[in-house]
Amino acid sequence: MTAPEILKDLKNKKYNPLYLLHGDEPYFIDQISNYIEHHLLPEREKGFNQTVFYGKDTDMMTVLNAAKRYPMMADYQVVLVKEAQDLKWGNDENDKKGINPLLNYLENPLPSTILAFCYKYGKFDKRKKTYKAIEKKGLIFESTPLYDNKIPSWIEGFLNEKGHKIHPQASLVLAEYLGNDLSKIVNELEKLLLNIQPKQEVTLQHIHDNIGISKEYNVFELQTALGKKDVFKANQIINYFEANPKANPLVVILGQINNYFTRILHFHYLKNKSQQNVAKELGVNPYFVKNYEQAAINYNYSKTIQIISYLREYDLKSKGVNSTTNDGGLMKELIFKILH
Repeated sequence: MTAPEILKDLKNKKYNPLYLLHGDEPYFIDQISNYIEHHLLPEREKGFNQTVFYGKDTDMMTVLNAAKRYPMMADYQVVLVKEAQDLKWGNDENDKKGINPLLNYLENPLPSTILAFCYKYGKFDKRKKTYKAIEKKGLIFESTPLYDNKIPSWIEGFLNEKGHKIHPQASLVLAEYLGNDLSKIVNELEKLLLNIQPKQEVTLQHIHDNIGISKEYNVFELQTALGKKDVFKANQIINYFEANPKANPLVVILGQINNYFTRILHFHYLKNKSQQNVAKELGVNPYFVKNYEQAAINYNYSKTIQIISYLREYDLKSKGVNSTTNDGGLMKELIFKILH
């Protein structure tokens, strides 16, 4: 199940006795656990029927003893274990000796207890009997990071839920600037929404005014300049990046340019170059398809392959491999090779 599907079930009071929320993307885990903590029980019931533990501050027997209690004057009690990756889970060897109280509980959970483990920044071992027991009797959700090309559409969806639209160029600039850290993106979007009118479309100007991304000098504009082979504009942007290195780290710029030229290479391989198919295959908004069509004309297949090779070379150089040139110098060298 997806995070929205789980939240929908919780809102409809469709509960499982066991939840394991695990994975590398903390945002979705926090989203579900926050709903469990703040909305499953009314305030008047939480004092007796809700317990929140933190993995590093508790132990498994304490959690299980809480889970085995019956609710007081309520249908359910909630036991929520945050940062469960810090909890000592034991091992399957204990089960062979018949002394695994965790497994015993998971195989026969109390129907009136909602026990949720929030296991962040990594995947729970699926080979464990613990995992299989939760899978059989409850619900397991693996929270995976979104691919970079999915971030703009995710931003659009998030804002749609808040009653706002966003211009495709603005969502792409945000994605390029903020990366795929969803918690960071949400934090910036929520600050932005405080400064615009209800139902107002989010534009590049809003991004520029409220988040501090330069309207003219950002990675998206650099990609556009490269795609058009606009030497003057590309060098303007690179000079700006060199003067503001903390806001424009080379490693991020290289990653985004690599993604851009990888899409151009993908475009060259496509047999069906209709706008709809290109947008689908490249994972971009149809609004940007013309940009890739133009870039593919300016950079043929061989040149695109060569540029991707340059990007790998300069990624190594940026890490100090066979180079002592500073980041600004490396970027200027790279852009020159791309454009000529």
